[in-house]
Amino acid sequence: MANAQQKLITLLMGKVKKELSGEVFTPSIVKSSPSYYKEAIPKQVIIGHENYTIGGQNVTFHLRGYQPDVLLIQTTIDVEDVFQKSIFALEKQSYEHSYRILKEYGCDLLFSEEYSVFAVTNYDGEPEQFLNFKNIIASLLKSEESLTLDPQEVQYTLNNKIKYADNDLSIIDWDGAFLFDPTGDIAEDLELLTLANLQLLRHRILDHQIDARLTRMAELVHNMPAGGRFRSKELVQKMKETMQIRMVSISELQRLERDVKLIGDWYSARFYELAAGKFKTEEWRKAIRSKLESLEDAYSVMIENFTVSAKHRVEWIQIILFFILQIGWLFLIVLEYLHFTK
Repeated sequence: MANAQQKLITLLMGKVKKELSGEVFTPSIVKSSPSYYKEAIPKQVIIGHENYTIGGQNVTFHLRGYQPDVLLIQTTIDVEDVFQKSIFALEKQSYEHSYRILKEYGCDLLFSEEYSVFAVTNYDGEPEQFLNFKNIIASLLKSEESLTLDPQEVQYTLNNKIKYADNDLSIIDWDGAFLFDPTGDIAEDLELLTLANLQLLRHRILDHQIDARLTRMAELVHNMPAGGRFRSKELVQKMKETMQIRMVSISELQRLERDVKLIGDWYSARFYELAAGKFKTEEWRKAIRSKLESLEDAYSVMIENFTVSAKHRVEWIQIILFFILQIGWLFLIVLEYLHFTK
């Protein structure tokens, strides 16, 4: 362990107000993955960087983005011993500065995700040797600085792991991950953890947007005039609005699912599935689908009201025309009668 390199990597991402642009960032992927992997996953663009002193060392805050509006702030801090509670203080300082940057870009912190990666590389022997520090590993992964975890909870946390070679190991949890690799090849794992957090953030954003759209559609239905009668211009406008709400929501969910499916069934897919399972991504997806069904129901109500309204208008027009026709016939009969009685 004396020769091992140890790092704290913090990831913070959030939805910002401005549209992001820049040169495409290409991570170094070495482990087994499909040939189309690099083309399939969402691209990062390089926004810039800032330098800040943390724990007595100069730390670079790399600013990258997922277009159009998700900013990622990533830092890497070299540490002498990652298995110490002093890491919590470094982690806190890193996030404090990262959140400051995120606010400068106009982020609503409600739509942000933070994630810590603890990397141990360039060691000799099996990675299981580091499980002697299982208590602090579990505490760091669960962000529990002062609480002593139950042994069963510690073991449950350490069970969420995956191996690619016989001398590497990744342990993944909700707040963070430990990556052990003797060659320092952690780029793909880091990329997949970032992607899993991105998908979680986008699902949360979409869920919030659908809630707002459901509220809007409920208002449209509630504010419909008695009998569902609209002027023709108003009818077209409200139909267009409900159709747009429905189609945009469906399109956004399909895009999220497509990005993940293209990863394939290699090591990258198994690693991602483990992370996505901890983030409850599938539960978020099911909740969104349920709300899309509610959107569909609201859309159907709007269509039904518009259809009934149009049918009623046609029926009333027919009645009025028939009444006018009867008056016309009566007028002709009166004229004929007057003509013959002269």
